Amino acid sequence: MKSNAVQGKVVAVTGGARGIGLATAKAFAAQGASVAIGDLDLDLAKQSASTVPGTARALPLDVTDSDSFAAFLAGTENELGPIDVLVNNAGVMLTGDFLDEQWATAEKMIAINLGGVITGAQLAVRRFVQRGSGHIVNVASMAGVAGFPGVATYCGTKFGVVGFTLALREELAPIGVRVSAVLPGIVHTELSAGVVLPTVVEKFGSVEPTDIARAVVRTVQRNKALTYAPGRLGFAVRAANAIPERPRRALFRWLQADRLYLNVDQATRDAYHARADGTHRAS
Repeated sequence: MKSNAVQGKVVAVTGGARGIGLATAKAFAAQGASVAIGDLDLDLAKQSASTVPGTARALPLDVTDSDSFAAFLAGTENELGPIDVLVNNAGVMLTGDFLDEQWATAEKMIAINLGGVITGAQLAVRRFVQRGSGHIVNVASMAGVAGFPGVATYCGTKFGVVGFTLALREELAPIGVRVSAVLPGIVHTELSAGVVLPTVVEKFGSVEPTDIARAVVRTVQRNKALTYAPGRLGFAVRAANAIPERPRRALFRWLQADRLYLNVDQATRDAYHARADGTHRAS
């Protein structure tokens, strides 16, 4: 797509009531797209939609329920017209020692972060193939290409999203449907609340929701398979993965990144976990 190809398109965003999702909706709207915000918290989604310039709609969505997801896509098309872009953004990050993790916690992350992406992609692609066009953008994470203590299951779901994206991109390319992923660093949203960042990590690897939103729009415009945000952190992660294990661990200890998701403000994380039990927070 050329840089102006977003204008006039219909974009559906999951987990769109706040954080990355809302920033993404606003970024697309600023480029002339019509936007549907799907979220479990419909009241908040309606409030958020009212802040989006141009044409925006709020619709209920539970990404773990295929009927709900199908209704969201159908509602979007009834309100705005055929969907051109689906942004699979909804996600949760529940942190802590793996040995203490309850299965219900792991199951929730798998169902939302990976299952929701697969469900939404399949439902959207069934619509896209009829027109021979469409774009799915999955919001993954740098944790989808590197493992971090304290978020093992979360990393597993995001690795799954990256692998799913690359495989589906190849499968659907012959019929004109595009599939991409955006891999954020540590984003200043509710999802990362309570994570205490070392100074070097804060300066080098943290970003704002608007940075990720711009990356999502740019991904649609350029049709890139994987977009790292910030790009410098993507380069650093790939370089670190190329280093042998022992010196890589030493580097992470020096950067104080080895306990990044374990040395947290636990009260703040507990509050987020409690809220995430009821709603699908943006990745």
